[in-house]
Amino acid sequence: MAPPLRSETSTLLGAQLVFNVGFYAVVPFLTSALSGEYGMGAAAVGLILGARTFSQQGMFLVGGMLADHWGPKRSILLGCLVRIAGYVTLALATDFSLFLLGAVLTGAGGALFSPALESQLSRADGTEQPQSGKRRSVFVWLALTGEFGALVGPLIGAALLGWGFDAALAFGTGIFCVVTLVLWFRLPASPRPKRQTGDGGGRRTGLAFPEAAKDRRFFLFCVLVSVNMVAYNQLYFTIPLELNRLGLGEAWLAGLFLLASVLTLLLQLPVAAGVQRLGEARAMSVGFVLLALAFVLAATASTMRESGVSAVVILAAAVGLLILGHMSLTPTILSVIPRFLRSGTAGRGAYYGLAATCGGVGVLLANGTLGFLQSTAGQAGWEPGLSLLLLVALAAAASAVLPFVVPSESAAIRVGTRARTAAVKR
Repeated sequence: MAPPLRSETSTLLGAQLVFNVGFYAVVPFLTSALSGEYGMGAAAVGLILGARTFSQQGMFLVGGMLADHWGPKRSILLGCLVRIAGYVTLALATDFSLFLLGAVLTGAGGALFSPALESQLSRADGTEQPQSGKRRSVFVWLALTGEFGALVGPLIGAALLGWGFDAALAFGTGIFCVVTLVLWFRLPASPRPKRQTGDGGGRRTGLAFPEAAKDRRFFLFCVLVSVNMVAYNQLYFTIPLELNRLGLGEAWLAGLFLLASVLTLLLQLPVAAGVQRLGEARAMSVGFVLLALAFVLAATASTMRESGVSAVVILAAAVGLLILGHMSLTPTILSVIPRFLRSGTAGRGAYYGLAATCGGVGVLLANGTLGFLQSTAGQAGWEPGLSLLLLVALAAAASAVLPFVVPSESAAIRVGTRARTAAVKR
């Protein structure tokens, strides 16, 4: 059994890498294209970006349910096809409504793709049987392979922008077409949906999501960790807007993304080792403190209108702290989610989906609020970047509450033991 899991894991990690190359060649430059080439205001740009993230993260619950019901291959391939449709729509767009539709389709493709991949990797990782040394490896490697794609993608996108934003969209469309064909042949066939017996009440696994939705502790966990997604999304919204206010172009934005990727590639493994020493709950608390400090710096940079160089240095430091916090949080969150499972592995995709759905809702609400605040800042007589103090408060609250919400590893072992015992009796 082990060799097939390793082979499938390699395929899934490779798919994540290529998927990120196609994503990051386009999406990091969407803000600049919409606000510059198409002359849209901050509120319109924020709505489009928020809708894209919501249609991806917000629809993860649906994507997770479909991954449980269909199996991973069907969900992953459909996700690639829907993202291709989104990129084609963006390339043809000439007004707000078409850009919004293209952004929604782009996000929906990710909503179908990612929950299937994450839930399948968690099975290979053996997270229903907590083993710290084993558990961290797959999700840390997922972060590293994905980040390598995030490093290469913006470099390709920045190079293609000389021919216009449509050139980046054409590249992204092409690479998704190629990866769809490769995955069609490389991924194992999805099994037929299975029915649960015993405690499952005969439900299909794809309908197991109410168990996650009714778990108040897990829902609170999802709300708290959604701040991580909200914070990371500011790399695509408030940071590019701040660079535009400083009169700096796409090259500086690509430089900040390069910094983020290099830090991840160099430090993800040391950060993962630190997470193991601290323990998951404490490490997540520290991660949110780093996010709060990052936005304190970003808000400070927005007040430094007379010294562009100093502001860029502070923004770079803010991005560095943001990435350190994100590295501490994301693999840890993915590893902790199976601890909340009450019925073994059934409906695992829906648990991952609900967590990401809360993140998508958070991004939509936060981007809309931040866009409104920044658009009206001049009338109120304060700097637009000071709206980031809202994110400081959210990150601080998550840091304080989260340690009381995460189940202990011993509790997860007991749940896993009960689930395996029930499976044997069935």
